[in-house]
Amino acid sequence: MTVYDRWHKMVKQPDGTTKKARSSEYGIGDRWRDESGSQRKRNFAKKAGKDPNTCAEAFDAQITNELNRGTYIDPNAGKITLKEYGEKWLEAQTFEESTREAVELRLRLHVYPHLGARELRSLRPSAVQGWTRILQKTLAPNYVRTIFANLSAVLTAAVDDEVIAKNPCRADSVKPPAPSRKKIRAWSRERVVLMRSLLPSRYQASVDLGAGLGMRQGEVFGLAVDDVDFVSGVVHVVRQVKIVGARLCFAPPKGGKPLDIPLPETVVLRLTEHLAAYPAVLVTLPWKHPEGKPVSARLVFSSREHKAMNRNYFNSFIWKPALEGAGVIPVRETGTRRWTESREEGFHALRHHFASVLLADGVDIRSLAEFLGHEDPGFTLRTYTHFMPSGEERMRKAVERALNGGTVDGLSQEA
Repeated sequence: MTVYDRWHKMVKQPDGTTKKARSSEYGIGDRWRDESGSQRKRNFAKKAGKDPNTCAEAFDAQITNELNRGTYIDPNAGKITLKEYGEKWLEAQTFEESTREAVELRLRLHVYPHLGARELRSLRPSAVQGWTRILQKTLAPNYVRTIFANLSAVLTAAVDDEVIAKNPCRADSVKPPAPSRKKIRAWSRERVVLMRSLLPSRYQASVDLGAGLGMRQGEVFGLAVDDVDFVSGVVHVVRQVKIVGARLCFAPPKGGKPLDIPLPETVVLRLTEHLAAYPAVLVTLPWKHPEGKPVSARLVFSSREHKAMNRNYFNSFIWKPALEGAGVIPVRETGTRRWTESREEGFHALRHHFASVLLADGVDIRSLAEFLGHEDPGFTLRTYTHFMPSGEERMRKAVERALNGGTVDGLSQEA
């Protein structure tokens, strides 16, 4: 945007230089206009010890400097409210629909009720910090950090659009809560076996895929019989079942890339038994979003109505009763607060069990990351490092092997 001063003009001097001089419009009407013709008025009333003309000249120099540096922000642009701008921002994003829904929900429930009516230009770091403090009273630290990141993304876009000059979320005085350092706990083999036995028979093999292959729940529900190579002993993870706009859809696995996982013999046998009792069902769902192209797959797991599995139904009416039966969560009285799944109680707990078993048996972090579908082995290490055998334990075994000719406790370690 170009802002110009109606009250002055540049006049060429005899020596070839230019000098600012009063225009014929000096002192008449509004002084500042932008390229669209909109007025940019600023009044300089006489203050104690300050000359209005001097103040006006200083303001003129400031505006000129900001224009030259490309840092000028139209003060009227920031009059839009956070909610109005946030809704426009979200509409323009290229998220997957499920991600869009999650971001919209966080903004609607946790940002707009507190800050949504504020104009962007009035949003100060102190207001953001106060809002963060309010959220911390009722929400987990990691969830507050996610909401904070969503708000910061909106405000960064507002800076890029030259609506505001700075993102208040990035001020030094604004501190989101520290991330939770709680270590993930893995289920024991006994608990996994018990949970499997407490599920209805048509869903028991889902535990084998979670605990035996580390598959996510949506990937288990999206597994087709054609994705299982029983001869080569490999499972090809190429889709998952997601809920988008309250409808089931097929979608790529998390991360968007197909994944191959080695298939242990025990899992082969249990999958074979499952398919003999409950043959694969051909299911057609839209791809990625409710309006997407229909895609069909012969699913390994389906509901009693021969439809794709809905995780909300499964978690509430199949998984939760098994958790209560296993004593993982207490039985709740009718009418009490709805059970909220955590990663140590939900289907994801089987994935943690899988990781703990592999690390305890010496599988390296990079291989585990590949099996889990993690792009960054560093993330895998940070998440599961406490499952790895201690350095002291490894040291003792290594020395024993070296000093006893490749044996530990009298047992040969030769291949």
